[in-house]
Amino acid sequence: MRATVLLFVILGHVPIVLLVCLVGLMYLTWVDLRGEGLEPLLQLWWYLLVFLFNVAGYAALRIWLTVRRRRDGARRPA
Repeated sequence: MRATVLLFVILGHVPIVLLVCLVGLMYLTWVDLRGEGLEPLLQLWWYLLVFLFNVAGYAALRIWLTVRRRRDGARRPA
C-alpha cells in the first residue's frame, strides 16, 4: 500500500475517479458562492480550501454559509 501511495505522489498520476470528484466539488463550490456577493479574495480562499481539503473543505464551506445565512436572517427586521 505504501509503495502505491508513494508512486502516486511521485509520478503525479491522478485516478480519473478522484479527478472527477474534485471537479464536481469545485463546481458545487462555484454554485454555492456565485450568489453570495462575497469579495473576490474571500471567494478565492474558499476555492483553495475546497481544492486542498476536498470533502472536508466543502463541508466547512457549507457550514459557514449556513451560519452566515442564519445570522443575516436574524438581523433583518420582521
